[in-house]
Order: sequence, then C-alpha cells, then structure tokens
Amino acid sequence: MAESTEFPPQSAPCINDVLTDDELCTILSKLRAQEEKDSFGLVCKRWLQIESASRRRIHCRAGPDMLRRLAGRFSGLTEIYLSQSPSRSFYPGVTDADLGVIASAFRQLRILDLANCKGISDNGMITVGHHLPSIEYLDVSNCKKLTDKGLTAISSECKNLKNLDVSGCKLITDTLLHALSQNCLQLEELSLSSCTKITDSGICALSDGPKHIKTLDLSKCTNIGDTCIVKIVNSSRESLVCLKLLDCSKIGDATIFALSENCPNLENLVIGGCREITDLSLQALANTCSESLRCLRMDWCVKITDFGLISIISKCKNLIALDIGSCDKVTDATFRELANIEFMSKLRVLRASNVSFTVNGVHIISEFCREIEYIDVRSCPNVSRFVYDTADIRFPLSCRVNFGGVLSLHDALIDMYF
Repeated sequence: MAESTEFPPQSAPCINDVLTDDELCTILSKLRAQEEKDSFGLVCKRWLQIESASRRRIHCRAGPDMLRRLAGRFSGLTEIYLSQSPSRSFYPGVTDADLGVIASAFRQLRILDLANCKGISDNGMITVGHHLPSIEYLDVSNCKKLTDKGLTAISSECKNLKNLDVSGCKLITDTLLHALSQNCLQLEELSLSSCTKITDSGICALSDGPKHIKTLDLSKCTNIGDTCIVKIVNSSRESLVCLKLLDCSKIGDATIFALSENCPNLENLVIGGCREITDLSLQALANTCSESLRCLRMDWCVKITDFGLISIISKCKNLIALDIGSCDKVTDATFRELANIEFMSKLRVLRASNVSFTVNGVHIISEFCREIEYIDVRSCPNVSRFVYDTADIRFPLSCRVNFGGVLSLHDALIDMYF
C-alpha cells in the first residue's frame, strides 16, 4: 500500500507583509467614527504611525511640552481646538508660550479655537499671524487681553481668513474692522458680540471690504444703528444667512426693510431688545423671506402686535423657532388666525414668556403646531399650570411646557436655535 505524502502546514502571511502603507491609508479612510480610527492605531506601531500621520483634528488642553510631543506624532494637523469652559475663570488656558509652539510646529493649520483662553495676549496673536498665514478660522472669544494690535496682525497676514470670533473682547475697536475690510476679503462669518467699542464707522468700513458675509453677530454692540447695518446688508445681499442684533437699541425699521429688499436667503434673525421695530417692516420681511426664515428672536420688540406676528407665522412656512417673549401687544388673535386658515406650523420652539395670550391660545398652538418640542409660558398672567391641566391641552409627549423658573436663565435647547 502506497504511503501518503504529508506536507508541513503553511503559516498565514502577516498582514503587514502584504499591505503597503498606501493600502492601509485607504482602509483607514473608510472608517468614519473617530473611535474606529483610534482602534486602528492600537493594532501595532506601524498602524499607529499611519493613523497619527493621517489625523487632521485634535481637541486637547496642553502646555508647551505636551504640544511638542503632539507635533512629533501628529504632523499633519490642520485643526486644533484648545477652548476651555467659561466656568474655568480661574484658569488662563493657553498662553503665548503655547501659541509659539503651535505656530512653529503646525504649519498647515487652518482652524484654531482658543475660546475663553484668558492667558493669551497680542504677542501670541502676532506670532500666530506671522507663522500661520493659512489660518481660515480663528475663535478668540472672551480672550480679555486682546486688543486691535494683535488682531490686526492676524488680518494683515491671514488673507484667507473666513471665520473670526472676537465676541467678548471688549478692547476691540473700529480699527480692527478697518483692517479686516482692507485685508480679509474672503471673510464669511464674523462675531463681534459684546464688543461695545464698535461703532457705525467700523461696520460701514467693513461693508467696503468682504462682499460675501454669511453670518454677522453684533449682539450688545450698543453704539451701532440703522445706518451701518443697512450698508452692510446692501453689501452682502443674497449671501447673508444669519444676522444677530440682540439688545442693539438703536436698530429700527430701516434695518428690517433693508433685509426685506436684499436678503431673500435669510434664515436666522435675532432682533430681541430692538424696541423701535414695528409691524410694517416685519410684514415686508415675511413677504421676502417666506421660504428661507427658520429662526426669529424678537423678544422685547414691544411695538410688535398681532398683525406683524400673523404675517410671520402664516407666511414663513419653514419657521421652526420663534421668541416673542415680553411682546405685550401679542394676544390670542395671532393663533386664532392660524385656526381660521387651518395652517399647520412647523414650529419646534416657541418662547412666549410674559405674553398676554390665554389658555385658549395655548390650546390652538397644541392643535396647529404638531411638531412642537418646547413652549415657554413663564410669567404669562393668563396661563398657569392649574388652568393648563384643567383645559386638558395635549401637546406631543416629547414636548416640554415650561411654566416656572427665572426668565434670565438660558435653556440649552434655545441656544441651539438662537
């Protein structure tokens, strides 16, 4: 009988002997979640090096030594997020020394988030501007030490800057806006909230520069009026999507009429505290932005009545968030009109604190706002928890009806929209 020939078992080839670096990079690119990419880097040192070299974004809190180590590992970073919580007021966060390391080590950087980092000064900004001209997004909100000197250096060097947030930097003046107008013609988003030294002159100068501003936040800039806003609205025109003018008490109908004439793509408008705005301009806005307007905050617009509000709610069919708090001339008539025309609103959020409508108005809202997620009726003199329960009003199970609490407290859901 012939003897069978036995062959020794062959070992499976090692994956690292089969796949090239390019092929491993292709596999890595197919992974969507960051957790999956992190797991990829845990396989072996080679895979870790590939994952590190391909990483483009990092969130961290680090001093100079750690930043140098990060630079050695993540050589291709284009986005660095170093912001800290506003509640950490005792901690300076990033310092000028840290910015020196970042500027020298991450030359491809496009996005730098330094929000609430109170330790940085103009010297750090000058370093960033000199070494990182590719910066497109810079958030230095609430960096209290910064002045025009540091940020004009950024505008002079970073010609491709598209998004700048300097909200809360109270030392900023019109000088920065003149510099942005001359140097940053690609600017699309600018936040100057609470920069109280900004005046009409600076905003007018800005309107002579970038022509495609999409988002502009001038909330609490109390020295600006209709003249400059009309000019920048006429400059940005169809590009303008979001305009925030919270507590800008000098703003009136002229601004809203300019928006109605030039900005058909406006999605988000904040005019809370602009007490001179009337129904006439609001009706014009509703006609122009009937398809685009999604979020409108107009609390404390005390001259607005049911006529203006009916125009907004009935014509702006895609409106999902509305704040009419303390508009004391608004009554049930607005919501009765919704019932008369049987209009099914897409509203998800309605803030109506300290408004004069009754539980009948709330009942109509529950019938014609089927997608509502949050309604605020705090301090409404004619609406209480007891009356609400007695009337057997039924909102969707997921809807939160707020009867109590302090009016000044912010709600996270509200912040998402306004």
